[in-house]
Amino acid sequence: MRTALVYDWLVGIGGGERVLQAIYEVYPSPIHTLIQDTKALEKTIFADTTIHSSFIQKLPFAKKSFRNFLPLFPLAIEQFDLSEYELVLSCSHAVAKGVLTHPHQLHICYCFTPMRYAWDLTHTYLNSLSGVKKEIVKLALHSLRKWDTASTSRVDVFGAISHYVARRIKKIYGRESCVIYPPVSTQKFSLSNQKEEYYITYSRLVPYKRVDLIVEAFSHMPQRKLIVIGDGPEMKKIKSLAGKNVDVLGFQSDETIRELVSKARAFIFAADEDFGIVAVEAQAAGIPVLAYGKGASLETIVADKTGLFFPKQEVADLCNAIEQFEKKEKKFDPKEIRKHAETFSEDRFKREFKQFVTKQLEDFHESSYPGRR
Repeated sequence: MRTALVYDWLVGIGGGERVLQAIYEVYPSPIHTLIQDTKALEKTIFADTTIHSSFIQKLPFAKKSFRNFLPLFPLAIEQFDLSEYELVLSCSHAVAKGVLTHPHQLHICYCFTPMRYAWDLTHTYLNSLSGVKKEIVKLALHSLRKWDTASTSRVDVFGAISHYVARRIKKIYGRESCVIYPPVSTQKFSLSNQKEEYYITYSRLVPYKRVDLIVEAFSHMPQRKLIVIGDGPEMKKIKSLAGKNVDVLGFQSDETIRELVSKARAFIFAADEDFGIVAVEAQAAGIPVLAYGKGASLETIVADKTGLFFPKQEVADLCNAIEQFEKKEKKFDPKEIRKHAETFSEDRFKREFKQFVTKQLEDFHESSYPGRR
């Protein structure tokens, strides 16, 4: 079975790339992507993988500013010739699902989310712009939405990373999808008997992660300590909001993150996420998660067992959640929290994903050649 993998862009290692790696380990195949950063992929499984890039790779300043070429993404993804492959597996949060295939190929798209900046976050994104740039982006997103819906028919079967995303796929594309939770490296985290008096959060420092909300909340609670790990465009803002009780550590190694998380009182998670791998990682270390009660957090965190929810992305709500947590902190069992996290393991994902693909292949062959299964 000749298989092709398709991914939006490979310029670093994050949650999506971990998913791609797990799929690659089950189906080791050439990867087709808009652009790759070979330096960022050093010492990863992708360093020795056959990777085909699009023409965007050769455009000026593409490695650092490839998002500036957003209007060209649909054209670029359509240039890959996948006609020799029998199975196409795309992992898509942007345009990967739009590759061209023929009727004798099975195209399965494991969808991280329909493009949020083109759909439900459009106005949030546009409100951050002004003038001519805003008008240009408005037109570009309009064209992108039309292409996005039109290219949906190129996918035979959709998989989704959560029921939250499955509902969005149904709303935007009018398609059903099979939910398979993404892989989390739960085996790399462990329980610690040494606990310290601090809370922790880590993520990319971008607006929708709402790390600013978390830091601001702790500015109202100077008697409590917070550790913030991560880097990104909001670093300057986060540092300006941080009081003496907040340590903004920036980028840290995986080993440091695991050690600091395992010793924390609880993990703070304020984003409206499609899945939220970091929240599951925290649970794998046996610590409770205090999360915004919307999105896939409702699927990965069990209220009063592995964490607590706060209803609104507001400082007062988060402060109240922390106070409620401290009243019942001793009721949270680290072993039970970790046991729950293990249901999202890498082994579980690989098993479920392979079963899903195998079933779709069987159905595809049966519909193509009735009676020959």
